[in-house]
Amino acid sequence: MSESPAASAPLIQVSPDCPSLDTSLTVRLLHCPPDGLVTVCANTPEGVGRTWRSAATFRADGEGRVDLTRQAPVSGDYTGAAAMGLVWSMTLDDTAPRGEPSVLTPLPLTLTAEIAGRPVAAARVNRLRLPDGVRRTVIRERDLVGTLFTPTSCPSCPGVILLGGSEGGSHEADTALLAAHGFAVFALAYLGMPGLPTRLAEIPLEYFGTAIDFLREQDRVEAGPLGIVGRSRGGEAALLIAATHTEIGAVVSTVGSGVMTAGFPLDTEAARVPTWTLGGRPLPFLPSVRTPEVAEQLAGGGPVEMRTAFLAGMRDEAALAASAIPVERVNGAVLLISSGDDRVWPSAALSDVALRRLEDADHPFPYHHVSYPEAGHAIAGAPHVPATGLASAGPGRSLAFGGTPRANAEARADAWRRTIAFLAANLTA
Repeated sequence: MSESPAASAPLIQVSPDCPSLDTSLTVRLLHCPPDGLVTVCANTPEGVGRTWRSAATFRADGEGRVDLTRQAPVSGDYTGAAAMGLVWSMTLDDTAPRGEPSVLTPLPLTLTAEIAGRPVAAARVNRLRLPDGVRRTVIRERDLVGTLFTPTSCPSCPGVILLGGSEGGSHEADTALLAAHGFAVFALAYLGMPGLPTRLAEIPLEYFGTAIDFLREQDRVEAGPLGIVGRSRGGEAALLIAATHTEIGAVVSTVGSGVMTAGFPLDTEAARVPTWTLGGRPLPFLPSVRTPEVAEQLAGGGPVEMRTAFLAGMRDEAALAASAIPVERVNGAVLLISSGDDRVWPSAALSDVALRRLEDADHPFPYHHVSYPEAGHAIAGAPHVPATGLASAGPGRSLAFGGTPRANAEARADAWRRTIAFLAANLTA
């Protein structure tokens, strides 16, 4: 437990002492003026010279205590009781030049209590992006680009492949955190790194088959079915890979698609070519349409809501049927996770295509579709991170994500919990 030193003065207690990033914190204040107001300020750095910040004011109880787990602030950057509200409500102080953040170093969280504008207590806790007992191994063989994370506490664990989306790269921080829950997880990049395609177009499925073979051969991966977890376009890929390779026994598609879609719809060239190939041949894909709404947003320079382009494409029933992923062929359990206010693409409707195919085929393994009506696209990955970014830079244009900070934060935490429980239930003996 981390706390300020003077027992008689106001102090901040934070537990656990050295948590993983995906661990919810308990924050309490003691010895504050009874029934008085106290402001708690939070900050955490990103790179060099940039800091995430938030603040909220609470009223202490009659004994001078504040418990952020159960108390709502009277004012501040979030409303309603939320144990991690000071984290997900953070906004970025972007006045300094951006430095390169270190992906896996501990992320310090500093809390300061102020009364009448004067600091009276402080606490700091290091949140681990690479949890203790997780080994990291960079993989650059067989043309694979990725990183393998394995827990040191068990001689062998169920194997899982983790895929990011159209942003490219490998999601090492999420992979390391997932590994800490008892899995050998391969963060596999398929786009946007040296030796890999530079755009989301004509990605060979054979690449993922090589990754499956590699993972099954690792000494620290137990025999048995593998899992695959993907976000956004990686969620589309995860369903397609699982429908193609019987070695996959559990698949999680978060804000993904049960339909093979075209390349990035704002890239005129990529939007006309397939995303995936098999045996050197293009797989069918659902075309996207540059709607008047998208054209207007592009002309105006604001965040673009790409979902209208995909919804327009889904009106072509023949193309929709031809490009649907045959998820009924998956040799295992399927978890679909989507958002009702996803403005990148209609992940709820695209996931429902997969759900209907599973229902129609009376799929013999567990399957479920969880959708969060008020959340947007940014719900994939480990929880307890700032959730105020409702748009993000895309290729040549800012993209609208949708949702609200609270809805996205709560959905992200629940989706992460469900993903871990789903993998454990369907991959362990």
